[in-house]
Amino acid sequence: MATAAVRPSVEEVWRWLSDVPDPEIPIISLTELGIIRDVEWRDDELVVTVTPTYSGCPATSIINVDIERALVEKGLENVRLERELSPAWTTDWITTEGREKLRSYGIAPPIDGTAANGVLMKRIDRLSGRSNLSIACPRCGSTNTEKVSQFGSTPCKASYRCSDCLEPFDYFKCI
Repeated sequence: MATAAVRPSVEEVWRWLSDVPDPEIPIISLTELGIIRDVEWRDDELVVTVTPTYSGCPATSIINVDIERALVEKGLENVRLERELSPAWTTDWITTEGREKLRSYGIAPPIDGTAANGVLMKRIDRLSGRSNLSIACPRCGSTNTEKVSQFGSTPCKASYRCSDCLEPFDYFKCI
C-alpha cells in the first residue's frame, strides 16, 4: 500500500490516470479528454481535480468511481476528488492524441479553435446552425457532410451524415 513515506510522484499518478478510459467513449482516456485538471498531494491525501465536460454530464459519477478505483488498485488509500466547474471545460482541452483517437473510432473530433470560450454569440450561432463549420467525415475525410441532428449518441455529440460515403457519424460538439 502507498503511504506518505513511499507515495508515488504526481507524474506517476498522471500516468496511471492516463489509462482510465472515458466510460462513454472508451477509446480516449480521461487525461486525453482533458477533464482531469490537477493532481496534487496535500499532506498525506491525494487530491484529483476533475472538470466534467458539462455540469449535467450523466457519466460524471461513473468517471469519479473509475478514477477512485484506478488509484485504489495502485495502492492509494487516501484519495479525494474535487469537482471544479470554473473555468468550464472546453473541447480545446482535448489532446492531439485524443482527437486522433476519436477520429479513428469514427467520431469527428471538434475543430480546433471553434470552442465558444464563453462568447455567447459564437455559441448561439453554432447551436442554431448559422455557423458554417465544415465537419470532415472521420471515415473518408470528405467535408461534404450535413448535420442530421444537434443531438447524437451522447449529449456532447451531434449526428452528421457524409454525402460522399453515405455513412452516419457523430461529431464531438465544441463546448
